[in-house]
Amino acid sequence: MQKAKHGTKRRGGFLVKLAIFCLAAVVLLSLVERQIQIAEKREELAQLEAQLQAQTAKNQELQEVLDNGGMEEYAEKRARRDLDYAKPNERVFVDVGGGD
Repeated sequence: MQKAKHGTKRRGGFLVKLAIFCLAAVVLLSLVERQIQIAEKREELAQLEAQLQAQTAKNQELQEVLDNGGMEEYAEKRARRDLDYAKPNERVFVDVGGGD
């Protein structure tokens, strides 16, 4: 009878070890997943900070224009630069060379 009890004890010990191993594996996989998420969020944060800096520079430029009262000059500059507008009878030369 003692042998039967001894065999049950071993089987129970194996199940406990298996359960602990499975729990450790789940915890390890969870940690790896969290580290990947942290890396993705840090990259997203860096992109958002770059966008913030660009927008801050744009806002500062607009604020300087408003402070100096040069809204017409600003509108003209943007129309020339971004929309490729020109004044009537004005010649616009475009450098198509790829040199220095």
